[in-house]
Amino acid sequence: MNAATKPRTVPRAGAAALAAELRIAVMRASRRLRAEKSDADLSDGQYSVLALLEREGPSTPREIALHERVQPPSMTRTLTALLELGLVTRTEHPDDRRQALVAVTEAGATTVRETRRRRDAWLARRLAALTPDERAVLARATEILRRIADS
Repeated sequence: MNAATKPRTVPRAGAAALAAELRIAVMRASRRLRAEKSDADLSDGQYSVLALLEREGPSTPREIALHERVQPPSMTRTLTALLELGLVTRTEHPDDRRQALVAVTEAGATTVRETRRRRDAWLARRLAALTPDERAVLARATEILRRIADS
């Protein structure tokens, strides 16, 4: 067993120690999952916008920037790159001609679906190697992590 796979014990020092260990574990798992995408040329931010549009439907650049918590000029660069790749379209807003609506194209939706499939498959392979008890612990932890993230 190497250092990467050796189980670590969390000292009973309390919430601060658990927070540090959990932060490291979550960040490493997140980084590894993000690496599993169907288009390696897309940045994490570009993929996040595609996934948002695929999930929520067309939106204005301002709404997307607010959701992604980035400044409008940064979102403009992201959307321009996605437009050039043919992964999103920009059309006139039906109610306000001063605004535009951005929507995912079929190619963009395919990219999102394939990335989700790859990420789910990667994680499912790792989960299959765990014991039933370990998977049960992760199932409970998933709900707890979701509550933390939504708070």
